[in-house]
Amino acid sequence: MTPGIRPLIAGNWKMNGNQREAARLAEALRDGAENADLLICPPFVHIHQVAALMLGSRVAVGAQDCHAAHHGAHTGDVSAAMLRDVGATHVILGHSERRTNHGENDAAVLAKTEAALTAGLIPIICVGETEAERLSGLADSVVEKQLAGSIPYGFITAGGIVAYEPVWAIGTGRTPTERDIAAMHSTMRSALVERFGPAARTTRLLYGGSVKPSNAVSIMALADVDGALVGGASLVAEDFLAIAKAVPE
Repeated sequence: MTPGIRPLIAGNWKMNGNQREAARLAEALRDGAENADLLICPPFVHIHQVAALMLGSRVAVGAQDCHAAHHGAHTGDVSAAMLRDVGATHVILGHSERRTNHGENDAAVLAKTEAALTAGLIPIICVGETEAERLSGLADSVVEKQLAGSIPYGFITAGGIVAYEPVWAIGTGRTPTERDIAAMHSTMRSALVERFGPAARTTRLLYGGSVKPSNAVSIMALADVDGALVGGASLVAEDFLAIAKAVPE
């Protein structure tokens, strides 16, 4: 953990859950956690319902993506302003599943991030390398390039968050070694401070990629790991809360 930063445990529900399941899961998390801030990011169709259930609680609600435009002829898309209007306070951008499945590049993530900041949302920008890039010794340069190309000025002062998610670890049950995670988070911190100055020393850096209760304690204890972006385990209230409890006091 980084001294002086309150950790964040964020849950990415991805494309899972009907209304009843979303409500049940949200209600089970309503009391939050003592050691960390909690954020849940349901599918767009459930944000309004979940945000209403979380009113008065310590749990924030976010979205999983947004469009770069404020409005217009963008069939099937949702703007950052719309997300804000239905109760979202955060938005995940540049997730590897968006970069891979929808062809999003750094420029697209940058434009979406600017839209999110304009709408008053806190962006969580995801970065991470493929297994081939790591084996080729390119992991650091790939992540540094993504950081440089995806993060606009104003991101740090607005409370923007960065999540390191090695592509090969997402949903596979595999995680990098603790040494590799710590090294990458140190690289990210240095890159952000070099570009944005001392203010970036308090930017939250999350780790994501097969985080679960069994490995959360060791991951959360690492330097410059200020929380987690959780996928599958966020769909089970007990597991998600157990990860939050793993944060050092």
